Amino acid sequence: MHVFIDENGEIRSCYLKAGCQKEGNFRHQLSNCDCMSNAHEIQFSSSSTTTSESQEPSSGDQAVSALQQQLLLMVARRTLSEGPRQPNQDPEDSSCSSAQRKLNRQFYRFVIFPGKWIKIWYDRLTLLALLDRTEDIKENVFAIVLVVLVSLLGFLTLNQGFCKDIWVLLFCLVMASCQYSLLKSVQPDPASPIHGHNKIIIYSRPVYFCILCGLILLLDAGSKDTNPPVYTMYGLKLFSPRSLQSARDHVIVFLYCFPAISLLGLFPQINTFCIYLLEQIDMLLFGGSAAAGFVSALYSISRSFVVLIVLYAFCFSAVKEPWDAQHIPALFSAFCGLLVALSYHLSRQSSDPSVLMSLIQCKYVPHYLRQRFEDSAADPLPEKMRESVREILKSDLIVCTAAAVLSFAVSASTVFLSLRPFLSIVLFALAWTVGFVTHYILPQLRKHHPWLWISHPILKSKEHQQREVRDAAHLMWFERLYVWLQCFEKYILYPAIILNALTIDAFSISKYKKLGTHCDIILITVAGMKLLRSSFCNPINQFVTLSFTVIFFRFDYRDISENFLLDFFMMSIVFHKASFITPLWDLLQKLQFIMTYIAPWQIAWGSSFHVFAQLFAIPHNSAMLFFQTLATSVFSTPLSPFLGSVIFIASYARPVKFWEKNYNTKRSDHSNTRLAIQIEKDAGNDDNNLNSIFYEHLTRSLQQSLCGDLILGRWGNYNTGDCFILASDYLNAFVHLIEIGNGLVTFQLRGLEFRGTYCQQREVEAITEGDEDNEGCCCCKPGHLPHLLSCNAAFNLRWLTWEITRTQYILEGYSIIDNNAATMLQVFDLRRILIRYYIKSIIYFTASSPKILDWIKDESIQKILQPYAKWHYIERDLAMFNVNIDEDYVPCLQGITRASFCSVYLDWIQFCARKRVEHLDSDEDSPLVTLSFALCILGRRALGTASHNMAISLDSFLYGLHALFKGDFRIAPKDEWVFADMDLLHKVVAPAIRMSLKLHQDQFTCPDEYEDPAVLYEAIQSFEEKVVICHEGDPAWRSAVLSNREELLTLRHVVDEGADEYKVIMLHKSYLSFKVIKVNKECVRGLWAGQQQELIFLRNRNPERGSIQNNKQVLRNLINSSCDQPLGYPMYVSPLTTSYLGTHSQLRNIWGGPVSLDNIKKWFKSKWLRMRKDCHAADHERGNTEEVDSGGGSSCGNNSTGNSSQSSSSQPTRDGTPQLQASSQEVHQRAGRRKPRSQSVQAHTALNQRPPASSHSGPVVESRQPFIQTSTSAHEIAQRLSSSQLSFHNSATSVFSQSPAVPVAGQLTVQDRAAAMLRSSLASSTSSTLSLLFGKRSFSSALVISGLSAADGGNTSDTQSSSSMNIAMGPSARAASQAARQFAETCEATDAAEPRPQREAGPAHAMFMSRNLECRRASQEDMALEDTASQQSLSEEQ
Repeated sequence: MHVFIDENGEIRSCYLKAGCQKEGNFRHQLSNCDCMSNAHEIQFSSSSTTTSESQEPSSGDQAVSALQQQLLLMVARRTLSEGPRQPNQDPEDSSCSSAQRKLNRQFYRFVIFPGKWIKIWYDRLTLLALLDRTEDIKENVFAIVLVVLVSLLGFLTLNQGFCKDIWVLLFCLVMASCQYSLLKSVQPDPASPIHGHNKIIIYSRPVYFCILCGLILLLDAGSKDTNPPVYTMYGLKLFSPRSLQSARDHVIVFLYCFPAISLLGLFPQINTFCIYLLEQIDMLLFGGSAAAGFVSALYSISRSFVVLIVLYAFCFSAVKEPWDAQHIPALFSAFCGLLVALSYHLSRQSSDPSVLMSLIQCKYVPHYLRQRFEDSAADPLPEKMRESVREILKSDLIVCTAAAVLSFAVSASTVFLSLRPFLSIVLFALAWTVGFVTHYILPQLRKHHPWLWISHPILKSKEHQQREVRDAAHLMWFERLYVWLQCFEKYILYPAIILNALTIDAFSISKYKKLGTHCDIILITVAGMKLLRSSFCNPINQFVTLSFTVIFFRFDYRDISENFLLDFFMMSIVFHKASFITPLWDLLQKLQFIMTYIAPWQIAWGSSFHVFAQLFAIPHNSAMLFFQTLATSVFSTPLSPFLGSVIFIASYARPVKFWEKNYNTKRSDHSNTRLAIQIEKDAGNDDNNLNSIFYEHLTRSLQQSLCGDLILGRWGNYNTGDCFILASDYLNAFVHLIEIGNGLVTFQLRGLEFRGTYCQQREVEAITEGDEDNEGCCCCKPGHLPHLLSCNAAFNLRWLTWEITRTQYILEGYSIIDNNAATMLQVFDLRRILIRYYIKSIIYFTASSPKILDWIKDESIQKILQPYAKWHYIERDLAMFNVNIDEDYVPCLQGITRASFCSVYLDWIQFCARKRVEHLDSDEDSPLVTLSFALCILGRRALGTASHNMAISLDSFLYGLHALFKGDFRIAPKDEWVFADMDLLHKVVAPAIRMSLKLHQDQFTCPDEYEDPAVLYEAIQSFEEKVVICHEGDPAWRSAVLSNREELLTLRHVVDEGADEYKVIMLHKSYLSFKVIKVNKECVRGLWAGQQQELIFLRNRNPERGSIQNNKQVLRNLINSSCDQPLGYPMYVSPLTTSYLGTHSQLRNIWGGPVSLDNIKKWFKSKWLRMRKDCHAADHERGNTEEVDSGGGSSCGNNSTGNSSQSSSSQPTRDGTPQLQASSQEVHQRAGRRKPRSQSVQAHTALNQRPPASSHSGPVVESRQPFIQTSTSAHEIAQRLSSSQLSFHNSATSVFSQSPAVPVAGQLTVQDRAAAMLRSSLASSTSSTLSLLFGKRSFSSALVISGLSAADGGNTSDTQSSSSMNIAMGPSARAASQAARQFAETCEATDAAEPRPQREAGPAHAMFMSRNLECRRASQEDMALEDTASQQSLSEEQ
């Protein structure tokens, strides 16, 4: 229907569906009484029904839709209402008025039962303004139940007579408002976390009313008890009638204030309240961690209750009867063991059961999740999380068993009762000392500004002064010290303190039950579990709590103390409420936030309202503000600035996670957008969507290293709920720590925009600029002392809500290089190079395709390609081909021929064909050339088509290049032969255009390198394997980034603020450096809560509102922009991600990885090998001495004079017994050469030299180290080492080398025996000296190293003295150990290649061989272990 209304509001024409047209004055038609008398009622089938009058009954059009009729009547009513009223109305006018009243009557069909409904005379909008519309039967049933409960509990409360006079009316108003909120809710509610209609907030008021009324009735019933049990704790009478009555009256007053509290938004919606309540109970009573949601909170508190029941059963059985100090019941010792083991296991588990359930389903019902795993196969994170949980469970099985056994043994030994109170004093002093050093001194020394006075860290990392980081963070000695101190504190010190207090308190409870048997046992069980779990999870503030407990209850208020365990438990609640979120710390942080925010000398007014609020807030910022601060600290609620001003108001309680709605960024790519949108609009090409992948990759990097870095102290001290900012050149991420466990951390990352607003840039500059150059002191500039900050800089740092904790924090990431494509393709020569690489890439992918033989032999394809096989064929297309960019273009023919194509690219085709394994014909007339020619023509024509046949224009060329790069190929009709096999497009042309862009980028660095076909072929082959080249909308791009591929390249089309640009983005995997800024968490929670109230409840839509203007002291813009959308505008918001300790590589080197049966087996095996090596080395040394004494010793020599490098050899005799032969003359020559070299140590020698090769003994590695001048004692040690090396070398080479027949021991000459005796005496003296210097194990390793080094190049004195000094001087022995390993591997290969007669030698030879072989293998294992340790220590020293 078409309605035409003139400028006076009159309907001039109306076109109905039947095609009839009514013209003229419509007002005159409506005044016709006949027309009104013929009206009929039209009832609609929808929920809204209108009684109307037909304007033309004679038209006969019964097919007019209800919507058209309703529109017509609405316009008619408008024109009638705007018409002038006459004072004197005739009967015709009165009849018209009645018709108008009939016209306005509309009703809503309310269905009572199926087929039964009644009319409600309201239209839809009026009815929605009066009542909420509910369509779910469950919501209606739940609303009815709540209405009944509100009425019943309200009646019972009024019936008790609590309310008098006007208070009865107020109570009835509160009850009526709760009931009416179920019919029409307040939208938006002050506590609503989302925009629009919130279904959950409807039930908040009646539920809270029922809770408060029920609490009033319970307290009243308890206050009326005539003989109640009274419990006294800390001087307070609990559950006395007077205290219960006072609590009841306070709750009634609170109920009277219900409307005002609801208006201020102090009541969270009911699901948030449930999460908060369960989380607080689990944290306060059981030492649990934060919850990720309602299921997580319910799971956490359920497992805590299960553990409590198990522990209570053991403790009750042990404590119900008295026992003496000399005999502790076995059940109590078992209770202590179970308490430690179960507390340790609970501390190691996350509150989110999703990963654990996924692991169980994979184990027992793998078919259930098979489809889900196939969908997420490209994402390695879920499998990594399951593997981490699997390692934790395997480790806990062993560690918990060992902890239970040790705790049982210590508890059963009565050491805690026998050594009291001396043991308690020692443990308290030790805990305070270790905690003070670990959690205060070391973190302060590592801060960027220690104690906010020193200008640089005292304990600096290796990367502190580096401008560009090229490697992972170096593990420093103070980080190792910090880790081991934490381990001692968590796993030894605090468990001993708690078990000591638990044993003493249980012993006293067994004698005297103060609160009753059940209450006392439950209290000590809950206290022990809570304190142990808190100590295992994060003992950063435990020493403060312990110190205050001892001082407060041992010195200040000794009379009110109950017992130490309960005192420690209560003080932990007061100090470390909600898992280390304490009222005291909350109060201090809130006061710091408020004082910094309202400081007049640094106030940042964001709007004119802030100026007036500054004046009116003067009386507000006194007692009222302090009361609000104290109250919000007790209930862990945010304190937010109203509209960003200095007036602070309290918000409702929230869990640690803060945000009720799970908002996670969903990346837009080709997998979740329609094909038409991808081709036409290029969806997701904005910078925020494309750059969000870098924050996702940063989340994965943090998932791997965050927990370990926190344990190493690289982020400073941390607690649950802390907030940090990671700032780099282009990445600015907000990290929120949510759950902290023993070996796990759950966090959420929020990535901010790369190119933020002006306010964001100013705050980023405030973070990055340093304070070292500030030399001011008040109004003058006297400078500052060395290594200290100036007075102004130190003062300014104390008036900030943020602090830089580390300046060089290293993470794996991608360095981004973007080049403007227009600049690189501006001139025709550069475009010609791109087209050349494009064609060569097509030829490469064609020739290297595994289907090339099928394509060549395919008759259908060859039949279509017959024109391309002719030499006189000319491809003429002036819009596609151009002499400026096509090298094979023939100007006189105005096209491209096969001959011109072959003249340019035939050599490349033949080169690629020769690279194939099977023979492929590639002459000028071959089908391969024909196919290549056709595909190159197709590729260039596709590029021209995508460029709208305007390839000469740069913008059109870039548009077409980008279209082909993302896979948008527009195939011309003459090229449809390519559809015979789609792999011709997918595997040849599409990757060729991407590869050409990569080659074009590299040619700027090496212009002439790719002229060589071999170099170009290797480059393409290497790029195909290593470099990921695809469009950013391709799901393969995200998969490659998350898989940590080394190099990626893409072409990005950016349309931003009128700029239409094409950029070539290159990503290189590298290490990124970040600044770690710790932000006051109460400042963050307050600003987040203020934004939620301002945008949702107050509906401030101003994009330049004052609450988001920059404020450098509190980072207001950065924090507010990180809110969940639509409150903030983060580029990326990660899901809750858990980082596990086992994924940190450096901590694996410190702790040796998770405790498992395999790791334990490896550890015992390494220790056994070391022990065997020490034993065999000692036996072998004694054996050499005995052989010399008995005259049966053997010396090492060489009879051959032609080969001087051969030191010794062995060869079996005719009877199979190996004999030794030595040259006494050579021994004397070596001894003579050794003496002067050992006294004068050379200062400069080669570090590593190539070993001389021998045909018998194989290659031997020789190591020589540079030395410094030493004292006379060092010279004597070197001489003794040389002799010892010679002795050891002789025994070793006699086994591993092959030599001619030598005489037996009895046939040795006198000179040989004298030399052997001399060597044995020197060896014994060297043994005693080196045992003092190195210890037994290091001495044996030194002998192995020196002996194997002396075997290089013959036993010359140079080698021996060099080897001896390698041992004496320390670090140079590492090179010798490497040489020893190479020599040992050579010897093993030689042993394997020995002939069978030699292996079947006599028993004596076999025993000798096995002994030396075991010694050699043990020495090799020891050298490998020591070499690893020495390399780590050397890297730390550097």
